Amino acid sequence: MKALLLENIHPEGIRLLTERGIEVETVKGALDEDELASRMSGVQLLGIRSKTQVTDRVLEAAPDLLAVGAFCIGTNQIDLAVAAERGVAVFNAPFSNTRSVVELVLAEIISLARHLTDKNAAMHAGVWDKSAKGAHEVRGRTLGIVGYGNIGSQLSVVAEALGMKVYFYDVADKLALGNAQRCDSMDELLAVAETVSLHVDGRAGNAGLFGAEQFAKMRPRSLFLNLCRGIVVDHEALREALLSGHVAGAALDVFETEPKTTGDPFVSTLQNIPNVILTPHVGGSTEEAQSDIGRFVALKLGDYATGGATTMSVNLPQVIAAVEPGRSRILHVHRNVPGVLARVNTVLGDAGVNIEGQTLSTRGELGYVITDTVGPVRADLAERLRELPETVRLRVLSCD
Repeated sequence: MKALLLENIHPEGIRLLTERGIEVETVKGALDEDELASRMSGVQLLGIRSKTQVTDRVLEAAPDLLAVGAFCIGTNQIDLAVAAERGVAVFNAPFSNTRSVVELVLAEIISLARHLTDKNAAMHAGVWDKSAKGAHEVRGRTLGIVGYGNIGSQLSVVAEALGMKVYFYDVADKLALGNAQRCDSMDELLAVAETVSLHVDGRAGNAGLFGAEQFAKMRPRSLFLNLCRGIVVDHEALREALLSGHVAGAALDVFETEPKTTGDPFVSTLQNIPNVILTPHVGGSTEEAQSDIGRFVALKLGDYATGGATTMSVNLPQVIAAVEPGRSRILHVHRNVPGVLARVNTVLGDAGVNIEGQTLSTRGELGYVITDTVGPVRADLAERLRELPETVRLRVLSCD
């Protein structure tokens, strides 16, 4: 079995896959659609981060592909529906780098509130500017969080521990943690927040979420941060808000167009504006977070490749099934229509196969059943299962 890992996946992930007997090929940066499609022949496991796009065309060029691992939080760079239609499982790391992102957000809020970027630039230029003008503590100030998921909610807790008053807005019904207060609309949040931090996902509906209208509704001299997705913010509108002084400072870690590899040139309309922090998509880039992500996603890929478990898959039904030595395992992804399991079991029964264990789960239009049997599964039996009209993908494993 072969794995192709792109975008500098942490060595911990490589180690864990190699220990499973999987051949691992690594690529330093991202690949574009043509490059990736040309390299997918013979690849069973694909590991990416946020810059690589796994499109319909890439999946079509990957007949051997079993699973994609997104070694990051988001999966919007993967065509999840097409992957599911082909029986390709997708896994991500929804929790592993939340702390790293939260710490960077708070560090940037403090830096912006104290104008540390300007002070630093002045000192490097030989200017001693010892003044408290425009510098503020974050204690007692109001933080507005747009998007109260894994990162937004943890930011809420840690910011409150620093003495900040927290408001949040989310389109989903989320439980408020600590003393955080829910807002019924983004406008309500913008009216009270002195600092606004975005933590929404990259779904298409969030493109252009924050533009000139929203900046105009922010309180004068507020701070603005975006460490979620580059597509959600109109950078030209932010530039105007900064130059007019309506927004006092900003920090951005994500951009709609980002260089593919380290060292490539970067250009932004937000460069060279005072009290603006620009970082190269490093919110989750700490040794601790990348090690945890490498371990988490590699284990999910390995468990699926060698045992068929789809625990925490984002696009296939989730099945947990412990591997027992001496059994054969039939992994059957199928259309979720009535009678499929009965037809599978009829095929097995007609062949005289005794079922030792069976686990079924469904998710939308797909079903996934793991069937354990004693002894090897004959090639003709596997072919009969593949020929069932509802079959999306079939694999047979020998559990040694």
